[in-house]
Amino acid sequence: MDYEVELKFRLTSAGDVLARLEGLGVTVGPPVEQRDSYFNHPSRDFAQTDEAFRIRSVGDENRLTYKGPKVDTQTKTRQENEVSIAAGQAACEQIAAMLMSLGFRQVRTVIKHRRIGHLRWEDWTVEVALDDVPPVGQFIELESIADESNWQAARDSLLRFADQLQLTEPERRSYLQLVLESD
Repeated sequence: MDYEVELKFRLTSAGDVLARLEGLGVTVGPPVEQRDSYFNHPSRDFAQTDEAFRIRSVGDENRLTYKGPKVDTQTKTRQENEVSIAAGQAACEQIAAMLMSLGFRQVRTVIKHRRIGHLRWEDWTVEVALDDVPPVGQFIELESIADESNWQAARDSLLRFADQLQLTEPERRSYLQLVLESD
């Protein structure tokens, strides 16, 4: 079972953290639009159970993702199951219609512009994402994938990496929560 080990921080100056990343040899790619359509379960409230279920579209690529509840108080570490689904807008709409036919309720679509880079930190591959999420601002996410036996080691490594980048005050709320709170 895979765990997404993630730390997220609000940025006041993306340029400062980008310079620190470049100093570590990280090159981030151009911005890519990600469209995340979130759904709520018909018999339990994911806002209460701390779960997430979404369709993510990036260009023509679509993925269906379930995220379980967070497993610690420092990070956004949680079980993650993700599968690719058929490509294209029509396929995305068909999956959404199927979910709603099954009783799922579409909550909100969150659009972000993401720039991604990767590096090896300690024993972990780290994905670095610089996100611009209207209307809530700019963020950086640090993420590694671990399993049930070693997610704590991945978490500790990401915390040290965040210290190296001079990032403080992790944001544990999801972009969906932040956007809904900004309404």
